[in-house]
Amino acid sequence: MSRIEAVVFDVGNVLVRWDRRLPFINHFEDPAQLDWFLDEVIPLSWHGEHDAGRPAAELVAERSALYPDYAGLIHDWFARFNESVPGPVEGSPELVEALHARGVPLYAITNFGADTWAGFRPTFPLLDCFRDIVVSGVEQLAKPGHAIYQLAQARFGHAPEAMLFIDDSLPNVIAARELGWQAHHFTSARLLARELRDRDLLA
Repeated sequence: MSRIEAVVFDVGNVLVRWDRRLPFINHFEDPAQLDWFLDEVIPLSWHGEHDAGRPAAELVAERSALYPDYAGLIHDWFARFNESVPGPVEGSPELVEALHARGVPLYAITNFGADTWAGFRPTFPLLDCFRDIVVSGVEQLAKPGHAIYQLAQARFGHAPEAMLFIDDSLPNVIAARELGWQAHHFTSARLLARELRDRDLLA
């Protein structure tokens, strides 16, 4: 393993939990109806368009025209987005704080819409530990596309092999490795801590 100069985190389901069911769970008595709403009315592919840079207002108007009976809930997806982020992933903030205390340069690359990022960012002061954060919706580039990693490499100023990238999405991890980054497929803070210690990034 090459020496690591910087650690690069994903945000959703690595640093904070994300569950897109939460803003709507009280609107549907039948779980199957909620599943239908999430899969058909506001599918992940639609959410992904926001991550890639399309404005929330444009997406809401377009989807509301297709599903007028659900226009209010479609609007709520963005208006109440922070409800889908119920808190930190257990153990992850402590790892960030420990790395920061040791002077390890910290960065992030996150698939996050520009609108929802603007509303979420002030609620999570742990991100103040990061020297730079590349946000897909702002850059109109999303993981696992190679371009967002190349942009991040240029911004962060470290060679790809000198950065450890951490993401819960295996396709995102594979894409980073294809570009020469070292990468950890995140499943728990406990296993991440073990790798960080193995790499002498933590005591």
